[in-house]
Amino acid sequence: MQDATSRDTLFWQPEILSETRDDGTIYVWQKDPLPAYPDRLSDRIAHWASVAPDRVWMAERGPDDAWRKVTYGEMFAQIRAIGQRLLDLDLSTDRPLVILSGNSIAHGLMALGAQYVGIPSAALAPAYALVSGDYAKLKGIRGQITPGAVFADTLDPFLPAIEEVFPDLPRLAVEGTGLAVSWDDLVTTPITPSVDAANAATGPDTVAKFMFTSGTTGSPKAVILTQRMMCANMAMVADCFAFFRDEPPVLLDWAPWNHVASGTKVFNLTIYNGGTYHIDQGKPTPKLIGETIRNLRDVSPNWYFNVPVGYEMLITAMKEDKTLAECFFRNAKLMMYAGAAMAQHTWEDLGRISEEVTGKRVTLSTGLGATETTPFALQQIEYQETPGNVGVPSKGLTLKLVPNEGKYEARLKGPSVTPGYWRNDKLTAEAFDDEGFYCLGDALRFADESDPSKGFFFDGRVAENFKMATGTWVAVGALRGKLNNALEGLAADVVIAGEGHEELGALLVPFRPAIEKVVPNGASLSDAELLAHPALRDRVETLLGIYNKTAGGSSLRVPHVRFLEEPLSLDKGEVTDKGSVNQRAVLRLRADLADSLFTDAPEVMHSRKPA
Repeated sequence: MQDATSRDTLFWQPEILSETRDDGTIYVWQKDPLPAYPDRLSDRIAHWASVAPDRVWMAERGPDDAWRKVTYGEMFAQIRAIGQRLLDLDLSTDRPLVILSGNSIAHGLMALGAQYVGIPSAALAPAYALVSGDYAKLKGIRGQITPGAVFADTLDPFLPAIEEVFPDLPRLAVEGTGLAVSWDDLVTTPITPSVDAANAATGPDTVAKFMFTSGTTGSPKAVILTQRMMCANMAMVADCFAFFRDEPPVLLDWAPWNHVASGTKVFNLTIYNGGTYHIDQGKPTPKLIGETIRNLRDVSPNWYFNVPVGYEMLITAMKEDKTLAECFFRNAKLMMYAGAAMAQHTWEDLGRISEEVTGKRVTLSTGLGATETTPFALQQIEYQETPGNVGVPSKGLTLKLVPNEGKYEARLKGPSVTPGYWRNDKLTAEAFDDEGFYCLGDALRFADESDPSKGFFFDGRVAENFKMATGTWVAVGALRGKLNNALEGLAADVVIAGEGHEELGALLVPFRPAIEKVVPNGASLSDAELLAHPALRDRVETLLGIYNKTAGGSSLRVPHVRFLEEPLSLDKGEVTDKGSVNQRAVLRLRADLADSLFTDAPEVMHSRKPA
């Protein structure tokens, strides 16, 4: 593992304070104050454009597969020109820019150009326009933020949605039908004094962007992100990842910008620290992981993010290709994971491979945050033997832990927390307690009850936990992680059922690459054939039996499981486009499958008693 001296220079060394009130509520914070931060993110853009104009800000593969690059100097000039054109189109906080397409250099320039002159942007999940059948979420979003223009990198695939939902808005794109202005004209618009005047008028309370939550029920909520929130959050990030002071971040990232983790934190930490962001058009799926692997042969990141299933795919590839492992770990200072619980075997494999390649264990870390917290809030940096510890609160934030049904409900307060939801006073009021703390809806448990500096473990969503027929509470979040780990990668995620029952069951989201290794000739079988194969059933029932033998009480044992044959639906809110599974939505929409877990249905697998 990395020695103490290395960790002292790479990451923060927080001193944690706490206070317990008479009612059992606990407050946790860092002793030292948050370092100073600018009034607006564009101050950092101007800084890097001045001191390092030729440094690459962002790169993406072009049609010829070569990396197309934009420097800080080029970026600064282009966002000022874009800002001018958006002012000319009369965009404003009340008429923001909507971005429909995924990650690209053009997308980044448009968002920053709008932000430079005080115009918010809203990056939406492309699936809302490309996959949705009725565009209900797009229509709900339009009603909330009343946009003034729409952007899509390549316009034509989005035309049906635009003509249905945004027919009257100016259309901006790199290419496509019916453009309001060509891309070349857009990025070379003559700049007038109004651009710098608009930038000077922005400040800490200026709305920088609207980020939409997943919208698992009804229309997504427009979370307000201000300049204060973003800049304070970047000061927290820079404090935690101290090596950025001497080594600007080098990133390869696929995660979607319509989510706050990549679209705000990762995107902004690149700019704040003068780093380089390589856009990865790969994804943690069997069809697209090859693109990520190809890119990792070109780019050796020093800060890397992926979801657990993505790391599992990379581990498989690195075990077969030492050169890939060497490229991946060459400059690595930190591996970040989120989006789902990480299995112990994944955690151990990453540590072992990093030690084999570098002679030290590269830090593997996770944290806790929300769209409403910009999102960086809690982070774990100290070496851990097992995954799951989400760490301690950042400087400037206070964590409030409120006793709730035998658990601690987490709440946060500080300069990186949203003032609320756009044009929705009711939702805003409901999101905060009487002390002004934002209610995350997550439960946490102490890693060490006597020492909050040791961090916390995610203990489930407060609203996900339920009672069995016996009156026993089930901590869903922790149980999902335990069961997923026990199944040795055969499930990408699990959904726990059993409210009102005397036993628990689980719906399993299949992970085909792992399943194919269990089933003879698995790669040649259809999904239905694979999931029905006796070899898979035998392996699952065996693993389930091994887990349940030592699991503990009834709230931890899961005797009955079945695989989901139909993919989870983004439109219905079962899963977000970054792959996070919504427990409540799946149980509600697939109630018949959940009920079948407690029957003799042939698809259900039952825990086998170990020999």
